[in-house]
Amino acid sequence: MHSAPSPITTSGADLTPETGGFGLYVHWPFCQSKCPYCDFNSHVRAEVDHGRWQAALTAEIAHFQAMTPGRTLDAIFFGGGTPSLMPPETVEAVINAARTGWRFSNAIEITLEANPGSVEADRFEGYAAAGVNRVSLGVQALNDDDLKFLGRMHSHAEALRALEIARATFARYSFDLIYARPGQSVDQWRRELETAIGLAGGHMSVYQLTIEQGTAFHGLHQRGAFQIPDEDTGAALYEATETILEAAGMPRYEISNHAAPGHECAHNLIYWRGGEWAGVGPGAHGRLIQSGARRTFAQTRTPEAWLTKVETTGHATTASDSLTAEDVAAEALMMGLRLTEGVDLTRFNRQTGGNLSDFVDRDGLQRLLDGGFIQHTPEHITATDAGHQRLNAVLEMLLAR
Repeated sequence: MHSAPSPITTSGADLTPETGGFGLYVHWPFCQSKCPYCDFNSHVRAEVDHGRWQAALTAEIAHFQAMTPGRTLDAIFFGGGTPSLMPPETVEAVINAARTGWRFSNAIEITLEANPGSVEADRFEGYAAAGVNRVSLGVQALNDDDLKFLGRMHSHAEALRALEIARATFARYSFDLIYARPGQSVDQWRRELETAIGLAGGHMSVYQLTIEQGTAFHGLHQRGAFQIPDEDTGAALYEATETILEAAGMPRYEISNHAAPGHECAHNLIYWRGGEWAGVGPGAHGRLIQSGARRTFAQTRTPEAWLTKVETTGHATTASDSLTAEDVAAEALMMGLRLTEGVDLTRFNRQTGGNLSDFVDRDGLQRLLDGGFIQHTPEHITATDAGHQRLNAVLEMLLAR
């Protein structure tokens, strides 16, 4: 057996492995254009009635506040879509609505996702004045050819300018990159990462390009319009990412996320540690404990249908179910094993009402231990580097009951 990694701490909220935390996710579903790799709930609309959307978002927040009175909010995350298309006034109204019915942690982290186009970047000061204290930029690539391939509407120069403004405006900022792009070699990726390190604000999200069904890239890839790197090259790119960013002081704390100590994303830690969050906006999902049971909440997906339903009933929850202990255990392992720190077993036992051996396949667990894919101590179960690269297979074996 190996000792477990030290728990992650964050300068944001009191997000210890024991508490999990409590957050608010706000989904803004609109984009200027649909990126060809994107399978998120995002939509292009010529016009948006911002007054109606502001009123509906704040109404749905009030609905969830009535279900969770007296809670302390650790994090707010504006995701999308492209939340940087929201007027700062709407962002401020949402933050004020959240403050009305919940207490704010003394160090609450409020993140807004943004595209680096000049129009959005010019709004950063307005978002900061509204209460946003962290911005996450969808840079994706650091050259114009790959930005064009990825369907991004910003240029390399605009990305650099947005990062400069973010650095001047916010104490904390992050940006995303996508690797395993067509024709990308390990040496090319190393050079791009070294450039990115000089631009980083303590956190980077680095995703391997995957071809998802229902996206424009899926059809193009099926027709042979482009090829992505093979599995061996993808693994080499992943390993180069780990090595370079760890040497730069931003080790991986989750499969696709790297941060300097104290710069981990507070809201995402709530997801991965099995905390609670309310999700508002089209297609948003939430997890809340109600009458002692952990419940799932899903909001109506289509923007117009969501808006009409909220205006009619005060919320647009389309599904709400109680999770069984087995469901909770599976979700805790699927999310927690993504983290370098793994699953805190004290929290796991409290959430499930049992212990690890009640929910996993014991033979599968032993095979994973013997193969060096997971580590297990009385305090934690963690995936090794080899396990993280094969996490779907690890989970399938662990949960094969």
